[in-house]
Amino acid sequence: MRGPAARRRHRLGVLLGVLLAVVVSLALGATAGSAADPLARAITPAAKAAPAGKDGFSTTKTLTRTFAEADGQTTTVASYDVTVRADRTQNLRGRQRVRITWSGAQPSGGRASNPYGENGLAQEYPVVVMQCRGRDGAGVPAARQLRPETCWTASVAQRSQVLRSDGEALWRVDRFEDEADRERVSGIDPFPAEQCADADVESYSTHLTEFAAAGGTVFPACDSESMPPEAAVGAAFPPAEVAAYTDENGAGSVKFEVRSDVENESLGCSHTVECSIVVVPIVGLSCDTPSTPISIADRACRKLGRFAPGSSNFANEGVDQAVSPALWWSESNWRNRFSIPITFGLPPDTCDVLDTRPPTGFYGSELLAQAALQWSPAYCLDTKRFKFQLNQMPDEAGWNLMTSGEGPAAVVSSEHTALAGQPIGYAPTAVTGFAVGYVIDRPENGGEYTQLKLTPRLLAKLLTQSYVGSDLGRGHPGMAGNPVSILNDPEFVELNPGLSRIDQEAGATLLSLSTSADVVEQLTSYIAQNREASAFVAGKADPWGMVVNPSYRKIELPRAEWPLLDTYVPQTQNSCRQANPAVYFNQLAAPVTTLRKIAEALLDSHPNVQTRCDYDASTQQYKVGRIDRQSFGARFLLGIVSLGDAERYGLRAAALQTKPGRFVPPTAQSLANAVDLTTQKRTRLPFVLDQADVARSGGAYPGTMVVYTAAKLSGLDAETAGHLAQFVRVSTTEGQRPGSGNGELPAGFLPIRDTGPTAKLLDAADDVADAIEAQRPPKTSPPAGPGGGDGGPDSSDGGTTPPGDLTPPGRSTPDTTPPTGAPTQDPVLTASPTAATTTVDSGIAGRLLPGLLALGLLAGVYSAASRFFVRVPRRPEAGGR
Repeated sequence: MRGPAARRRHRLGVLLGVLLAVVVSLALGATAGSAADPLARAITPAAKAAPAGKDGFSTTKTLTRTFAEADGQTTTVASYDVTVRADRTQNLRGRQRVRITWSGAQPSGGRASNPYGENGLAQEYPVVVMQCRGRDGAGVPAARQLRPETCWTASVAQRSQVLRSDGEALWRVDRFEDEADRERVSGIDPFPAEQCADADVESYSTHLTEFAAAGGTVFPACDSESMPPEAAVGAAFPPAEVAAYTDENGAGSVKFEVRSDVENESLGCSHTVECSIVVVPIVGLSCDTPSTPISIADRACRKLGRFAPGSSNFANEGVDQAVSPALWWSESNWRNRFSIPITFGLPPDTCDVLDTRPPTGFYGSELLAQAALQWSPAYCLDTKRFKFQLNQMPDEAGWNLMTSGEGPAAVVSSEHTALAGQPIGYAPTAVTGFAVGYVIDRPENGGEYTQLKLTPRLLAKLLTQSYVGSDLGRGHPGMAGNPVSILNDPEFVELNPGLSRIDQEAGATLLSLSTSADVVEQLTSYIAQNREASAFVAGKADPWGMVVNPSYRKIELPRAEWPLLDTYVPQTQNSCRQANPAVYFNQLAAPVTTLRKIAEALLDSHPNVQTRCDYDASTQQYKVGRIDRQSFGARFLLGIVSLGDAERYGLRAAALQTKPGRFVPPTAQSLANAVDLTTQKRTRLPFVLDQADVARSGGAYPGTMVVYTAAKLSGLDAETAGHLAQFVRVSTTEGQRPGSGNGELPAGFLPIRDTGPTAKLLDAADDVADAIEAQRPPKTSPPAGPGGGDGGPDSSDGGTTPPGDLTPPGRSTPDTTPPTGAPTQDPVLTASPTAATTTVDSGIAGRLLPGLLALGLLAGVYSAASRFFVRVPRRPEAGGR
């Protein structure tokens, strides 16, 4: 079988023979080439993907606050030109976070420590951000129009005003409110007297902003019992709606979490139900003509706020209602809204519902999860393709299923041991990695911390449970002098100054996986290559005297599974612990089974620490379990996440130390730098990233990982082999187009291109796809060893340069195409688009001598065709390429 380079040379020779004939005919009298030149068309790819629609949102409005005066005049109290932007709006997924920014707004005062849900009501001049069903627009049918009644809030206090005195019923003097809403009882019509009898009392005013659910049910929202089920106390998800802070320069931002009908059935947003993110900058109520004598409500409506811009409201004191978020639905505020249309991608079960064919299963790495979510519909909705399904499980488990014949393909990120005589190829499929995700608040209501730096030794301290956690851990033998948590570790404080020094148990651990995973092996390889970290694990104290937990001293690194080795059970007078004795440090670590669970813990600021103990009076027994979600403003949580999850959920990622003074975050450039360092022992085996090379390079991200489709090269039936080969080809061509649509590559992945550092991965994928499809064992058996690679086609020396890769080994110039749409303040990787293919024409403006024309065109065609056939990946046709 020809290798990729030989096949390309053959195709190139055939094409040049044809093109020579074309050139000769042109030389005999054709006019000069132009954009319509048939020669240019001949060397331009026939199939070109249509560019995706522009994502994001940006618009500017002038917002004013006015008072109607007794003399008939109108006074403009304030006017602001406010610009609102969103970084993404299309094909969103449940719990995905959208970065909303604004500028030109009224600065906030009385900042709340927690701006989410009803906790954010005690503020002045915030920016309210919420999710609503429906759209704005003159042409939108009434049933699908956006209105306050279709906007989600998690509490009654955020949407209804019940039993308010005259001085608090300010919506009744809103100069833009209609007459019906000026009545003593207003809002929902007709008023549900039986269900909300307690909300209608003479001499008090009530306005109910009911919630109209997607299924047609109307919830009056007069008390907690008349709210949708997703708004119940202790609901599965914390509130997403937020009254966000605007700084003294009029700017602010928030990562807003959208909810699909999977998370919020009552709201009902999906790929078929239109929804919007609504942003309401509070500039204050515009007030009607005052009564004579002026009423309490008139005076209250005209208040300008009691808190100075930039101030905080830690004590949760009362605020001026006229400039608070409580009346976001009142017409003065509602008319100032920015409506951001959003769309949702297909639900995760689309293929199960729409395609009854049995799937071809791929088993293994969760690193591919976000890509698989977008890739799957591009297979099951195309009858010329097979039904692709990624079954996420530990890498080793997926590998074992593949080698035993129980699964067609494994999805892994490192070399695994194959059975003797079983040739297996690793086809590079995606470039992504892991991150140390974090959520950390600055003290004194200073907002989120965004520049976390971590060293291999700090990660070693966390993994080896070398912080004592609390007073319960101080009695651990050999650790009495260690810090309680990383928050008071001098090494951490020096790298990350200005953070809280208040210890908490979550600061003593790194939330990680309980199962075997290539991610864990990569993380521990990063620790093992570092001299200081390795010395710490071996038993050497750090410069400040901290020592490793004796249970982990000299643990072998790297390793794919992290064990819980500690056995210390605290001796305490606590009745609960006496009734439930347990290994304390294991309760702190509390690893989980999937990276997704870690991402959601960070998203909810909910540590998995299992030290909570409650007494159940009904059973008269103690219950040990997970501690509560952390309070906003005092959050500190670290966890290992995939880069795909980090992007979807808007999680921050730490910069990891590669050499003294150099900390590298996950970006398109730093991942490309890492891929450039990878080498192969033999073709069809994985590319290995040596962490020692990462340390020497300085600019490569240590968490970079290539995801492979691993499959047998002999013994598969033709149909299965064809499916696997098709997947490799499609995933490395159209599957590398960045975007949020079906079949595209989501953020959190580095596109595999035909040039630059990833070109060798594309060549390797091409070769393995052909070998999988051929299902022929190698002519000569390779030396025995792990992984199952057969040495590749036409190979004799097992060199590290893949066949067909024209770039010499050791190149140092990575692909420098900048990523598009990446948040400027966050380092997490955002995929960057592939370079567009440019049409080549002759550049001749008139007739030239036939001989010169032929010679010039032939040279140009050879150059362009060489670039195309040697470097450009093949486009998948229907059913395959």
